[in-house]
Amino acid sequence: MNATGKVVRYELRDVIRSRWVIAYALFFLLVTDTLLRFGDGGTKALLSLVNVVLFLIPLVTIVFGTMYLYDAREFIELLLAQPVRRRQLFAGLYLGLALPLSLGFVAGIAVPFAVHGLDAPSELGTLAALALGGVLLTAIFVAIAFLIAVRVEDKVKGLGAAIALWLLFTVLYDGVVLLAVLLFADYPLERPMVALMLTNPVDLARVLLLMRFDVSALMGYTGAVFQKLFDTTSGVALALGVLAAWCVVPLAVGCRWFRRKDF
Repeated sequence: MNATGKVVRYELRDVIRSRWVIAYALFFLLVTDTLLRFGDGGTKALLSLVNVVLFLIPLVTIVFGTMYLYDAREFIELLLAQPVRRRQLFAGLYLGLALPLSLGFVAGIAVPFAVHGLDAPSELGTLAALALGGVLLTAIFVAIAFLIAVRVEDKVKGLGAAIALWLLFTVLYDGVVLLAVLLFADYPLERPMVALMLTNPVDLARVLLLMRFDVSALMGYTGAVFQKLFDTTSGVALALGVLAAWCVVPLAVGCRWFRRKDF
């Protein structure tokens, strides 16, 4: 763990020097502050932030994470020449990127609310849920980015795969769900739709966050089915468990491939 900590500290300094994380945090800060200043209350600002989080965090983290690991190739080769275990190095690289991105996001949305205040005590729980959802999405898509960068040797192909996955999760998925509903309308689709939703961390996070609001119309078909089959407690526990698995599984597979990779 000492080697992992040293790699994390170096990565944190390197990421902060690149100023991308600062720009990332400032973006969320400005968007949140604008929504609070010109929106109609904190609840509507939080609801608008849900759409920003679900669209932007997967895109930024998977693209930035993929490019970052490709650009760190020489640094990785240098450390592998030292008495550092590959598992420790992989963990240090992952934490060194996921932590600053998560902290930048949380700071970006928390500071404006701290300045403007909350309209109701219930908004604190919703803000905490939004922060947790954003952190989970960050951890998931950085793990997927590392999985792609380790598996795909060519940088251009890796970046293409990252963008393709983002499009699949955020854009094409809704079309697939709509097509399945139209084609199999005569069959019971509740459980298959829930299973399909569990294969998409973005949709799962969307349902988890929208359950905090009284906006069932925005939850879509899969969200309505999920809310129907599971009550609030079991639904939240299932969603959090699957999101955690979406982080752990790609990270474990990526670490396994990293340990076997010939640099």
